[in-house]
Amino acid sequence: MIIRVANPIYDSVFKYLMEDERIARTVLSALLKKEVVEVQIRRNEYTNGYRDNISMFRIDFGARVRQDDGSLRLVLIELQKTWLTTETLRFRQYLGAQYANKENMVHEEMRPPYGIPMVAVYILGHRVGNINVPVLYVNHKSYDYEGREVTEGLPDPFVDSLVHDSIIVQIPLLHGQINNKLDKVLSVFDQTNKEKDNQQLVELDDANYEGDADMQYILHRLVMASVDAQLRQDMNVEDEYFQAIEDRDTAIMSRDKQIKEQNEQISQQSQQISQQSQQISQQNQQISQQSQQISQQNEQISQQSQQISQQSQQISQKDEQLNRVREKLRKQGLSEDEIEEWLGK
Repeated sequence: MIIRVANPIYDSVFKYLMEDERIARTVLSALLKKEVVEVQIRRNEYTNGYRDNISMFRIDFGARVRQDDGSLRLVLIELQKTWLTTETLRFRQYLGAQYANKENMVHEEMRPPYGIPMVAVYILGHRVGNINVPVLYVNHKSYDYEGREVTEGLPDPFVDSLVHDSIIVQIPLLHGQINNKLDKVLSVFDQTNKEKDNQQLVELDDANYEGDADMQYILHRLVMASVDAQLRQDMNVEDEYFQAIEDRDTAIMSRDKQIKEQNEQISQQSQQISQQSQQISQQNQQISQQSQQISQQNEQISQQSQQISQQSQQISQKDEQLNRVREKLRKQGLSEDEIEEWLGK
């Protein structure tokens, strides 16, 4: 049978869910793949923190986790959930604050205090890069200089005080497949089951959880959340908040698109201006070359004029010489015909 329950992706619903000690143990046990025997919400809780345009749900758990040898180990679980893509600095700052918190230290007799081992859990409403698995486990190991894994003497309180493991859940990659306990727990977060007309509710097939008392308990609490007036109001507030962010982001994207188009137009105009400038430059070069050719032609004409002038002067000088010869021949009594005949020899 299909049942309609509150969508735990909402911070208000998720907080309502995880404040229940039994549900917290069920969820954290599935994530850690170990039995969480006891869990307690620590007093340094940060929930529904709307800051700098993102919703960041933060909550700390102190948990006693059963180890493979049957012993119990105290673990600090830092759970952070966000709908929106955010920079890792926000997560790092929060973890840094927890590392620096003196209340997260264990004090024992005859030894210096050490930090409680920490596991960071990130439940993300967005994908991380190109990682294609819905749940990513990032566990630290120790190696010697040669790259061989060191296991003797570990775990050690000093080492565990300085490093932590991480679990990253990518909600968009949850696609309804239930193959193990963790898949079953996370299936209530699968956003492919949202109602078409009301994203505050998800539709789940209770047949998938038949015989699982812990999951039936989770579903019952989510059903209660779906009819709780205050939680519905809180979800409405979250919807209004994220709608405002979506409208803002849409406006920013539209503005960026306009700026990009304007920049492309400016770039095209600049290219056209550059091409025109090149054409003008080429034309100026052609004009300059033509001017040089005209100048050379003028020089040649000037040289030819000088040559002609020199030749005219030479001819004029010869004519003067001939005139002087004629005058001398006339004085000697020669007739004009005789003079021309004599000059023609």
